[in-house]
Amino acid sequence: MNIITLLTPKEKTFFLDSHATIRQALEKYDYHKFTVVPLIDKEGHYVTTLSEGDILRYIKNNCNFDLEIAESQTVDLIEKYRPYKALDISSSIRDVIKLLYEQNFIPMIDDRGMYIGIIKRKGIIQYLNEKIKKL
Repeated sequence: MNIITLLTPKEKTFFLDSHATIRQALEKYDYHKFTVVPLIDKEGHYVTTLSEGDILRYIKNNCNFDLEIAESQTVDLIEKYRPYKALDISSSIRDVIKLLYEQNFIPMIDDRGMYIGIIKRKGIIQYLNEKIKKL
């Protein structure tokens, strides 16, 4: 199986610029209701993921935190507790399934490290369900 058929392309995913401000991240999280998102650099390379928990821990550890600070500090300053691993688009379906035990989605990159989209756990479950129905 070619895993590209399971890919949700970049333009249909929610991601943040790795130099977005914390306030921008908070506003996007609030609007989109996601809990973990990929961070992408200015050139489009996958950097890491950022979770709501990462932001909350940062706020907790910075007791004088307020929205003015949130407008001046960028998300790349936040320590990532459990960043999601990305896979290359040439990875096998076994690699994808193995990683989805640990992650809700897998950021996918091309051979240049450019972010091209995600594979969702839900997509794999749907794929496997269709396979079972055909048995």
